[in-house]
Amino acid sequence: MKASFKTIALLCALLFAATHLSACHTVKGAGKDIERAGEKIQDASDDARK
Repeated sequence: MKASFKTIALLCALLFAATHLSACHTVKGAGKDIERAGEKIQDASDDARK
């Protein structure tokens, strides 16, 4: 069974896209978590100043 160059290129492109799209969601989620943590720290700081 011999795979054609187009088939191999398509599989590589799909693998590349899948890994990069999933990474974007991971980074986006981490950014939201970090933002929430920063907001909690800021709220605690504001409460301490009162």
